[in-house]
Amino acid sequence: MPAKLEPVRSLLTVLFLLPWATASLGQASPGLAPATAHELLHRALATELRAAQDVSHPMRYRLRKSSPRLTSTKEIFETRDGAVARLVSINDKPLSQADEQKEQARLDALLADPGRQRHRKQNEDQDTARALKVLRALPNAFLYQFAGSAAGPSGKVEKFTFAPNPNFVPPDLETQVLTQMTGEIWIDAAQERVARLEGHLRQDVDFGWGILGRLNRGGWIVIDQADVGGRQWRIVRFQMVMSGRVVFKSKSFDTAEEETHFAPLPAGLSYQQAIQILRAPAENAAQAQR
Repeated sequence: MPAKLEPVRSLLTVLFLLPWATASLGQASPGLAPATAHELLHRALATELRAAQDVSHPMRYRLRKSSPRLTSTKEIFETRDGAVARLVSINDKPLSQADEQKEQARLDALLADPGRQRHRKQNEDQDTARALKVLRALPNAFLYQFAGSAAGPSGKVEKFTFAPNPNFVPPDLETQVLTQMTGEIWIDAAQERVARLEGHLRQDVDFGWGILGRLNRGGWIVIDQADVGGRQWRIVRFQMVMSGRVVFKSKSFDTAEEETHFAPLPAGLSYQQAIQILRAPAENAAQAQR
């Protein structure tokens, strides 16, 4: 899955999107006229929707995922056949000989059975379709209030707060969670892209009359995006703390992800070609030490 949608796989377990946290911006100033600011916001949301569907700029990158119990780092290639990943470290240490052998065997099996990769690609496409539902809903799901201009990590941003739109009727389970979300959204003024999403779940959300599952109030997520080169924007940080119930089991989600070392790849790269590069032990050992 592309880095711009990689967190969706984690989020869709609890049904996707917006965040809350106490990150700091520079002091907000009045900045743009409210009408102009809202036009910028809607252009940026439209750009995010288009970008999420654009597969013409594949990249390789490193994904470091951490939870209270485990930290793993993977090298990921985006290919025409879907994403391919290789585990390169566990708890920030190079793989043991046994783990290295397991990873090589997994890649060998993936090469030997293209059906496995086709299945992975189908799952990615399904996750992307669900994420797009949420992105399409954002302009109407919330009421946005312009909160002024500020200095963000990479330049000037226009800051908005949001709250549920009482007139929004969620058409599906994926967008139902938006009816209880409040938070902030920051727009990069120069490139008209969403630089940050923050929010929190203000009330419990039941799915399927509480039988399918529930998200507990107080959960939060953070998503940071940035230009990683060539005006290509990708998610570079994601954090989520959520709890709830899936069917009859209580679940807790506490995870953080960082995406780094982005580099462009040829648009026609196959998953087999990506594996041949990823499985080179010398290259991966050197990358794990960086």
